[in-house]
Amino acid sequence: MNTILTEVYAAFLPTLLQAIAAVLMLLMIRASAYAKERWNIEIEAKHREAAHASLMSGIRAALSRNLRGQSAIDYALAHAQASTPDAIAALKPAEGVLANIAQAKMREVLDASPFFGVDWGKEVPAADDSGAA
Repeated sequence: MNTILTEVYAAFLPTLLQAIAAVLMLLMIRASAYAKERWNIEIEAKHREAAHASLMSGIRAALSRNLRGQSAIDYALAHAQASTPDAIAALKPAEGVLANIAQAKMREVLDASPFFGVDWGKEVPAADDSGAA
C-alpha cells in the first residue's frame, strides 16, 4: 500500500507543482497590472497638476508684465512649455486645450484680484479729509 501511494505521489507531484506555479503567476500578473494602472494614474495626476500650476504662474507673470489678452495667454503657454515640458509631453493635450486652460486661469486670476484691472500709472485720488461720510 505504501508503494502505491509513493508512486501516485511521484506521478502527481510535478502536475500539482505546475498548477500551483500557474496560479501564483496569474496572481502576480494581476497584481502587477493593478499596480501599473494605479501608479500611471498617480503620475498622470501629478503631470496635470504641474501643467496647471505652470500655466497659472505664467498667467500671473504675464499680468505682472502688463500683458493682456492673447499676448498674456501666449506668454503663459511659452512659460508652461519651458517649465514643464515633460508633463506636457506626457499628457499630449489636443490642439487648443492648453490655450483654453490658460484663458480660464487668466479669468480666475482677474476675478480673484481687484488690482489687475487698476491702472497703476495714474494718480490715486486722495481720501476726503473733511470727515464727511
